[in-house]
Amino acid sequence: MKTLFKGPYKRCSCHVSIVCLFLLSACTASRNFRADRKFAAETLRADYRVFRGVLEENHPSIYWYTSKDSLDYYFDAGYARIKDSMTEIGFRNILNYTIAKINCGHTTVNYSKELKRHLDTSQLKRFPLSIKLWGDTAVVYANLNRHDTILKRGTIITAIDGRPMSFYRDSLIQFLSTDGYNINHKYQTLSGRTSFATLYKNVFGLKDSFRVSYLDTLFAAHSIQIPVFDPNKDTSLKKINFPRMSHAERKQLRLRANNNLVTDTSAKTALLTINTFTSGDHIKHFIRKSFRKLRQEEIRFLIIDVRNNGGGDVSNSTLLTKYITDKKFKIADSLYAVSKKSRYGKHIRHYFRNRVFMAFIAKKREDGKYHYGYFERHYFKPRKTNHFNGDVYAIIGPNSFSATTLFINSIKGMPNVKIIGEETGGGSYGNTAWQIPDVTLPHTKIRFRLPLFRFVQNSNNPKTGRGIYPDMEVKPTVESIFKGYDVKLEFIRKLIYGEKLSRR
Repeated sequence: MKTLFKGPYKRCSCHVSIVCLFLLSACTASRNFRADRKFAAETLRADYRVFRGVLEENHPSIYWYTSKDSLDYYFDAGYARIKDSMTEIGFRNILNYTIAKINCGHTTVNYSKELKRHLDTSQLKRFPLSIKLWGDTAVVYANLNRHDTILKRGTIITAIDGRPMSFYRDSLIQFLSTDGYNINHKYQTLSGRTSFATLYKNVFGLKDSFRVSYLDTLFAAHSIQIPVFDPNKDTSLKKINFPRMSHAERKQLRLRANNNLVTDTSAKTALLTINTFTSGDHIKHFIRKSFRKLRQEEIRFLIIDVRNNGGGDVSNSTLLTKYITDKKFKIADSLYAVSKKSRYGKHIRHYFRNRVFMAFIAKKREDGKYHYGYFERHYFKPRKTNHFNGDVYAIIGPNSFSATTLFINSIKGMPNVKIIGEETGGGSYGNTAWQIPDVTLPHTKIRFRLPLFRFVQNSNNPKTGRGIYPDMEVKPTVESIFKGYDVKLEFIRKLIYGEKLSRR
């Protein structure tokens, strides 16, 4: 019998077989994974000691907003809660609660890769409501029980199982990290599409039904028993075969979702939406092309929407700043790490690479810190080509974070710039970020993020532990959620209309 495939074809067939075996074994492992498996108490204590040791040794801002005495208390209290065997989710709750007391929005705890894969691929029961929270208000903005005609979008929720929404709000935000004392960012995180349901399940557990108290459109109080959402029983989730998109089409769709420019040449107005500064999304090309188009179409009023921009590459936020600012600016007054090495290096992702990076860019100063001197000294200049000189309206909110706050801080106070919306989630004074490797705990494989550099943008600003406040505050309303309109954008459109009238 002759061999049908020789040379590279035979090797290719072998490689395909290996890949298929790998994928099959991964799928089998995912099916066999048990989320309710428990780890022995001593195993958890060993992981907790690594968790605490890494943070105390390497986190440059561990005592920035919380004193050492207070944080020692929280670390000790977390350790004391490990009295018996525990699931990964239960142990992660302890870590989340403890790490939140550092008050650093970049320092968070993630599931192990195995559990995350299981949660992402399994059809699990969950609390059915997505809830928007701010202040003392809780409003439904999505309901997975699609046949529910009562708890529709815009319905005010007052209690679940007899407990007021303030109880759930105040309990669950204890497990969320934020920059400083910024409560706004915690509310927004809890209002994420799956955040409330996930935290509710992890902290309080899940029942087959819930008694939900609500207000009707006339603000009369009612209550209703609703079932847990079970995707395996939901006949509305029938599989729909959408046309398969090419790689180029998927890439273009992702880029448009993250960044978009819409212009109205008749009104001389444009809306520039930038939802990420992540380097892999060709942001620089998009920004350059956008400002060239703004010049070509003679746009006078520019709305820059960064309310959902969680940050990314500082070089991208810096480029955007160059097109708006009218003066030279600095990225940082101080940018430093507290250590170049760690006793826990084997648990820190890219540990060797990070050490090499620091060896070249970070120099030890008299204060004992390792400073990134280039950004502490360097001033960036505004762009001359395609620089925008018209009126700018920047939309910010609790999801405006990290590099986005650098951009907003740099343009705030300019005579042609108005900042509209809500307090940013990112700290106005500074943050802890730059390089953020994952740390994997040796036994549970739970991961947490470890930012290595403390960053202060302007040391003359007060360290209040809050975000950047808008020039004009515009918050969501129950009506805007019910009707589904953008209250911030509508506010800006009225401002622009008034500005046009005043110039006639």
